[in-house]
Amino acid sequence: MNILMVLSMDVVELLSELVRFDTTNDPAKGIKPPKDCPKFIMETLSSWGIEAELIEKGGYYAVCGEIGSGKPKLLFMAHFDVVPVNREEWETEPFELTIKGNRAYGRGSADDKGNVAAIMFALKELSKMEFEGKILFAFTGDEEIGGKIAMHIAEKLKSENKLPEYMINADGIGMKPIIRRRKGFGVTISVPSEKVRVRGFLKERTFKISTPVIETRHAAYFLPGVDTHPMIALSHFLRNSNVLAVSLEGKFLKGNVVPSEVTLKYLEPGEGDEVEADIGLTKLLKAIVPLVRAPIKPEKYSDYGVSITPNLYSFNGGKHVLRLDIRAMSHSHEDIETTIKEVLAFNIPEAEVTVSNNEKAGYLFTHPEDEIVRAMLETLENFGEKAEPVEGPGAADSRFFTPYGVKAIDFGPKGGNIHGPNEYVELDSLRLLPEVYKEVALKLMERNS
Repeated sequence: MNILMVLSMDVVELLSELVRFDTTNDPAKGIKPPKDCPKFIMETLSSWGIEAELIEKGGYYAVCGEIGSGKPKLLFMAHFDVVPVNREEWETEPFELTIKGNRAYGRGSADDKGNVAAIMFALKELSKMEFEGKILFAFTGDEEIGGKIAMHIAEKLKSENKLPEYMINADGIGMKPIIRRRKGFGVTISVPSEKVRVRGFLKERTFKISTPVIETRHAAYFLPGVDTHPMIALSHFLRNSNVLAVSLEGKFLKGNVVPSEVTLKYLEPGEGDEVEADIGLTKLLKAIVPLVRAPIKPEKYSDYGVSITPNLYSFNGGKHVLRLDIRAMSHSHEDIETTIKEVLAFNIPEAEVTVSNNEKAGYLFTHPEDEIVRAMLETLENFGEKAEPVEGPGAADSRFFTPYGVKAIDFGPKGGNIHGPNEYVELDSLRLLPEVYKEVALKLMERNS
């Protein structure tokens, strides 16, 4: 894209360019977002007179910079990496922005390239204005797998005494300030394969996801009692029958993405042929129901409580491996590990358990009367948007800054199907977003001058 085209783009056209970059993050398949997308972001900002630098950590990239002068008061952050795509479920090309009415479809349109484009345009306008203080910005490429670059930026700013007072983490949805978000934990359970030969009938059954109210695959959005998780349904089936599991296949994508379907091959004992079944796999799959009901006690209240979803399965080195995604308003993994081990001690004593937890990450818990919340609500009201502070279901990179005392909110445009097929952003919301970010930034800079 030439410089004249860049200079004349609007926010929708910029989003279209960003969606064209396949920035899928899929460590299980060794896929990382390439350098071309962050390079494009940096070059676009440069063409607008905004200097930025490209940083790299562990093969992942981020674009960082600042505008203004004096003490850092505000940090804008958004991420350009996206989760994997199951193309069979998409009605449009996921890496081409497709506009239908007020919706623009494409992977990352809502999570989170729409926010990247909106912040870039807000910075473009803010860079032409005078204000007291400094605005920092960062566009990161590893949020979907844990956000180590955001953690690095937070640590660096802390060590240099440059932490901002406020942070707008543009990684939300709904045009509502998100003031609370739980922390994410990963639990890996492995059970040895235990083959037995049993006479009976080999059968197969497929279990599919159902999300009748909110179409998404994001694990944090999964709501028991409303949605159907295929792995939990499979477990319920096994627990209420006398069959033995033989093998399991499914459309497994990522630790925090609910698989759209799983297929169980199983043996129904009887007068049929002799078939090799797996006692270890049967035990592991049966344990899913009690595992997702594990009585984990959080540190603080959450509207979403504690959520536990079994989203990844694999067979490695003679062991069946199940990965749980756990969301809780907690810092420590010790209580979670203890509780999960209690469940397994009753169901699969031979199981091995590991809990992954980034101790430098916290959870988002900002007071609704804080200055940054009030500034956002006032700005939205001025633009005719009625909103109130809410809790978001998923985790985000703001969790690396809140432990240092940075007052943060997560925010984003209206849209849907986060982490799922046919992800979209609402265009009227997206077009308003740069002005919202600009005005909130100016309010915060003025009030704290």
